[in-house]
Amino acid sequence: MAIRCLVVDDSPHFLEAAVVGLSRDDLEVVGTASTSAEALDETRRLHPDVVLVDVSLGQESGFDLSRRLVELPGSPPRIVLISTHAEDDLAEQIAASPVVGFIPKSRLSAEAVQALLD
Repeated sequence: MAIRCLVVDDSPHFLEAAVVGLSRDDLEVVGTASTSAEALDETRRLHPDVVLVDVSLGQESGFDLSRRLVELPGSPPRIVLISTHAEDDLAEQIAASPVVGFIPKSRLSAEAVQALLD
């Protein structure tokens, strides 16, 4: 069974590329969102297994969104942060967040997501 995934990023170009790339493997991209509000709405509506959240969502923080996502009632999705920033630069914030891990955007793949979820 494919992992159901929601991708959250403020770049329409990245969202398009991510949907195409992730859908090639055993990952079902059920939706996308560009803002925290959209991400929360889509998570409530779609019930994805995992939400890929960009660390920087314009004026919003992916870290803040991650905390809000895990507080949703019911069975919250697992959260994976994505970014163009180096993981070492964000290590303390990642460790303090409720996410299952981090994937650099340059290495984003269904395989990388699956490896974090196993």
